[in-house]
Amino acid sequence: MVINSRQELRDRHPRLRARRAFSLGVVGFLTAASVLALSGPASAASTLGGAAAAKGRYFGAAVAAGHLGESPYAATLDTEFNAVTPENEMKWDAVEGSRNSFTFGSADQIVGHAQGKGMKIRGHTLVWHSQLPGWVGGLSATELRSAMNNHITKVMQHYQGKIYAWDVVNEAFQDGNSGARRSSPFQDKLGDGFIEEAFRTARAADPNAKLCYNDYNTDGQNAKSNAVYNMVKDFKARGVPIDCVGFQSHFNGQSPVPGDYQQNLQRFADLGVDVQITELDIEGSGTAQADSYRRVTQACLAVSRCTGITVWGIPDKYSWRASGTPLLFDDNYGKKPAYNAVLAALGGSSDGGGDGDRTCTVSYAETQRWGDRFNGQVTVRAGSSAISGWTVTVTVRSAQSIATTWNGSPSWDSSGKVMTMRPNGNGNLGAGATAGFGFTVMANGDWSAPTIGSCTAS
Repeated sequence: MVINSRQELRDRHPRLRARRAFSLGVVGFLTAASVLALSGPASAASTLGGAAAAKGRYFGAAVAAGHLGESPYAATLDTEFNAVTPENEMKWDAVEGSRNSFTFGSADQIVGHAQGKGMKIRGHTLVWHSQLPGWVGGLSATELRSAMNNHITKVMQHYQGKIYAWDVVNEAFQDGNSGARRSSPFQDKLGDGFIEEAFRTARAADPNAKLCYNDYNTDGQNAKSNAVYNMVKDFKARGVPIDCVGFQSHFNGQSPVPGDYQQNLQRFADLGVDVQITELDIEGSGTAQADSYRRVTQACLAVSRCTGITVWGIPDKYSWRASGTPLLFDDNYGKKPAYNAVLAALGGSSDGGGDGDRTCTVSYAETQRWGDRFNGQVTVRAGSSAISGWTVTVTVRSAQSIATTWNGSPSWDSSGKVMTMRPNGNGNLGAGATAGFGFTVMANGDWSAPTIGSCTAS
């Protein structure tokens, strides 16, 4: 399943992620006539995290600190997931750009958010050939060993007691048929022993964290996965501390879910380590994508030591390969068929304790504009079943304010910038029926469209 085009894309992906986080992180609103389809909080069995927890597992997402201020992003994260992995914020260039000078602000933001919601946190990643600051590659072997061990120790001790599992070493093996180690400053200067040394240093730094090796293109049995398998087997035989193996599981049409995916997970588990699906995304759409997601989820459930699944992002638009629409939520946070397939495979139900078919979507349009203000209109549409009520949030920019509203009953958060709108005699809607409410925004120089948040049906 190893192909050159996949390798090329994979080698580029860290920077793609960083650039996409920068370019898209500033866009947090819906343009005219855009549609958002989001369910609000529901019972445990009707969310990914809740359904996974009922199976003794977690279901997590890669998170970018820059998006946490976007209401639909945070709401979807908090409702659906019970674990997080910082996407880029814990990588070497993010936390130690200059030698022995550590900056944890963005990573701390994610950790604090996750702790506040009772989520597990995976640390990603301590030793990796990519996203290294330039000074690392220029060190002598002696200095590099010191710097590597210092980095592991300082980062892990900063988060001691907060991180469930660490990707201690990431992507240390080559693609292809050689099973060889990848060239990197660590491999080239410290030799094969650097991985073992990293794991021993990590155990000393935080004895209670799970220590994982993480890689891609190891999802089925092949030369690369065999090399990782042999390393893990050797580590277990010699008492090298390793607790888990991460399988990134980035799939597309050229590199699909392998037929021996479950068997491969099982053979690693049989070595006495946990296995985790750490960066899952599957390019495609519709039933084909849904079926692939279902197979991955079922494989994890079939392996008792598969402790959890992490998808590499929340909505498609923030994915490192957004054009392939590889995630469970569309650009407007609507649940895709793949979401429903995963939830069903986990044994969850979309009925939310009896309300499951009660869903709604919203659309927004600017209807009028004057010299200092504009009117916005939100249309609420019931899903395939009748609803008896709905709730929609509207968030305006810092310079803006909402002056008047109609056809709804508003309430406000403490900032005065987030309005929660509920029905005012227009909450009972038949299947597919619509209702609406409107408001006037005082622009104060900012003509940006408001953010229309999740629609919760009852």
